[in-house]
Formats: sequence, structure tokens, C-alpha cells
Amino acid sequence: MDKDIRKSVIAGTWYPGSPIGLRAEIEGYFHNVPDTKIDGRITGLVVPHAGYKYSGQVAAYAYKTIKGETFDSVIVVGPSHRTFFHGVSIYDRGGYETPLGVIPVDVSLAKDIMTQSEMIFPMPAAHSQEHSLEIQLPFLQVSLGKFYFVPLVMAEQDHQSCKKLAESIFRALGNRKILIVGSSDLSHFHSYEKAVKLDSIVLKHIEKMDGRSLSEDLEKNVCEACGGGPAVVTMMVSKQIGADRAKLLKYANSGDVTGDRRSVVGYVSAAFYKDRAA
Repeated sequence: MDKDIRKSVIAGTWYPGSPIGLRAEIEGYFHNVPDTKIDGRITGLVVPHAGYKYSGQVAAYAYKTIKGETFDSVIVVGPSHRTFFHGVSIYDRGGYETPLGVIPVDVSLAKDIMTQSEMIFPMPAAHSQEHSLEIQLPFLQVSLGKFYFVPLVMAEQDHQSCKKLAESIFRALGNRKILIVGSSDLSHFHSYEKAVKLDSIVLKHIEKMDGRSLSEDLEKNVCEACGGGPAVVTMMVSKQIGADRAKLLKYANSGDVTGDRRSVVGYVSAAFYKDRAA
């Protein structure tokens, strides 16, 4: 079993390495977030994936909205930063480990998703050094406590790939109550002013839950998102399971944190939700 546990590769660098320090930092971020009431059941989140000192406070705006909630499973979708391959890599056994403990993979759901499409397959190498999934997990652990999850790493992020993955996830869900998390940063290494302008285009599409338009603008380089595909998949799956509203919770960029506005990275937290009775 231990060989199937994906060990942390960013604890102590991207976020604190001690359980006490890590939990305290996340709780500190939550403390800084005003209480935000979302009048509905949250189905999906878009959250950033930089180191906590840069984007942790932005991420907290999303994760505080689900604190104390329960889900049958959480699906986390991130982009591949280090491994080139075709399709989507799923981690279908064991679990992921952070300083707060091991999060077990929902093996049954992972298998059900994988059987929906040949583009989804196990490729552990795509997960071994990837930070875009792991960076979300301590926040989820503090918000939800114990939970099962399915990690997915996307290679191609074009609209057709997003559509196939979203349809595969939806067909596999059955009656499960799930949360889907799309891990995405926004524009990279522009001036503060240009970043805000580029990122506003992404925010507009997220607010309208318009995955197709976001895909089109990303492909035409009208805007940027390092994880645009996971964001689009999150919107698509959320809509398929009944979400019809979106809320932008927080936008900022690294210039707001460091004070250096010459070359920044953009971050957003957003939630998708539906009536609780639905």
C-alpha cells in the first residue's frame, strides 16, 4: 500500500512542512476572509496553485465557503507542468500524503471515470512532481476533514479535451454528491496593469460560466490561464450537475502581495453553485 501513496514534494517549500504550522497558516488565511454567504450548494471551485505566500490568501476565499461541508468525493483537476503526454492522467489507487495526513483515492469513482474514455489513464509520472494538485489538498483537509478524492492531471487543454473529460466525469458520477476543484493560475509575468486587463477577460467568462468562450479566448491568446482547461472542466461538470450560478470570491495578483508590479502572476477564487433543494 505504501508504494501507492504519493508523497509530498512541496511541503516545506510551497507551504509549511509541519502539521501544526501548516494548519495554523491556513486557519490564519481563513480568519482574514470575511464571512461570505453563498445561498446554494457549491458544486465546483476554481482556485490558484502558487505557493501559499503568494496565492494562499486568495485560495482561502474559496475554501472557506465549503468549511464543514460533506461530499461523497472531491475531484481535483490540474494542468501538467512537468510531464508531456497526451490525454488525462488519473491517480487510481492509494492516496496523496501531506503533512496533515494521507487523503485516500476514491478508487471506485476513479475506475468509473477511467472506463468512460480511453483518453483517461493511469500515469503516475504525471503526478510525481506535479504541484497543481497537491497545493490544494491541505486547504481541503482543513475545510473538510477526512474525505476521498480523485486526482486528474490534464495534458492538452483545448475545448474538445475539456468537453470529453467533463462528460466522462459526469457519466461516472451516478448519485454521488461531489465537489470538483479546478486548479488554475491566470496570466504570467506581465506588468500589473496588463495582468489586470488580461485577467478581467477570464473573470468575465467564469462569472458567466461560459467555458466555451473561455476556451476560445485562451486558444486565440486573448487571455491567459495556467490551468484554463481545469477551470473549463470545472464549469462544465458543475453545469451538468445543476449549478447555474457563479460567484467571483477574490481576485489578486502577486504584485498585491510582494509590492513588485513589474512582473506578476494572477490569481482568482470562484465558486459555482445551485439551489440546495435541487
